[in-house]
Amino acid sequence: MNTYPPTRRAGADDRDAVLSLWEACGLTRPWNDADADFKRAIDGATSDILCLEEDGKLVATVMVGDDGHRGWVYYLGVLPDGRRKGLGRTIMTAAEQWLHQRDAPKIQLMVRDDNEQAIGFYKALGYEVQPVVTIGRRLD
Repeated sequence: MNTYPPTRRAGADDRDAVLSLWEACGLTRPWNDADADFKRAIDGATSDILCLEEDGKLVATVMVGDDGHRGWVYYLGVLPDGRRKGLGRTIMTAAEQWLHQRDAPKIQLMVRDDNEQAIGFYKALGYEVQPVVTIGRRLD
C-alpha cells in the first residue's frame, strides 16, 4: 500500500478544488448547495473538511462534524482515477481520528440506498448498515 502525506484542513482558498472534486465524484445534487455546505463546514466550530493531496493535487476529501452526540461524515470522495489505491481508507481514517480527538462516541454517515459501491466500501472498513429510517424536511 502507498504511503500518503497526512491530511490537512481545507481553507477558503480550497473552495474551487474541493467543489470540483465533489462534482467529479458525483457527490453533488441539484437540491443541495455544495458551496454553502463547504462554507458552513470550514467556518463551523464543530466541523471541518479534510483534504488529501498527491503530488500537490487534491485527490480526496471528507467533511466531518460533531453534533455533540455523534460524529458525522459527509462528502467523502476520491477522484475516480485515484480509486483502489487506499486513498478512501486513508481519508476515512483521518475522519475517524478527527472525531476521536473530540470524544465522539459514535460515527454515522448516510449513503443513498442504491449506491452499492459506497456501501461495500464502508462495510469493508467495518461499518454496518443500521436499522434506521432517515426522516427529513427542507427548511428553505
